[in-house]
Amino acid sequence: MKATVDQLAKIWIFGALSNAELEQLQEHTAVRTYRQGEVVMYEGDRIPEKLYTLSIGSLQVAKTAMAGKETILRTLSGGDMFAAPALLGNAIAPATVTAETDVQVLTINREVLLAAIGENPEIALRILTVFNQRLQLLHETVHGLVSERAIVRLARFIHYFAVEQSTKIVENSVCLEKRFPYYQIARSIGITYEECVRLFKKIKSVVSYNRGGKITVLDWKKLEAIASGENID
Repeated sequence: MKATVDQLAKIWIFGALSNAELEQLQEHTAVRTYRQGEVVMYEGDRIPEKLYTLSIGSLQVAKTAMAGKETILRTLSGGDMFAAPALLGNAIAPATVTAETDVQVLTINREVLLAAIGENPEIALRILTVFNQRLQLLHETVHGLVSERAIVRLARFIHYFAVEQSTKIVENSVCLEKRFPYYQIARSIGITYEECVRLFKKIKSVVSYNRGGKITVLDWKKLEAIASGENID
């Protein structure tokens, strides 16, 4: 199934293209649906040389260490691109990508994308912007694992998703739309399940955690203070 012009327009890197330019790309696209829990690609797989983007739903990107420990690198939402080595690398999947919900993955052949970049260089600039943001996030994550306390990493995790993902205001509190079970948070910030539970209890006046992974920020200023390394104890 081919993508619609509307689907292409929602991919951030194509935000500067006209409808006519999107229509030219449309003929070279493909959309595939994956069910919740289905693996889109495994770490180490050789994958076709394409641009991979998420059109609808949520994807989890995780990497497994030599010792077998899995770390969740990021969660992707609609409009995000992934599997960069398929576009500008060795075409080997750098991590395992799994559908957190039912998703639609939109792909475009590499040659077609390069031709589109030749016509509109801003696409390349936007791709570089995405890569730069991810490098910065990776640097912050590595720095945090080495030098920051777990409670700071937890606060930054919650703050990041409160800012980047959908939220709603409920009785002057910020409620994250996305649900995060303890195990997912623990694997994302490099701690154990038990420590994750303990940390949430420690900051229960700042952040509320309810059954099913519902997170509500009760005190935004205190959360920011903890995320910056202040007001921890």
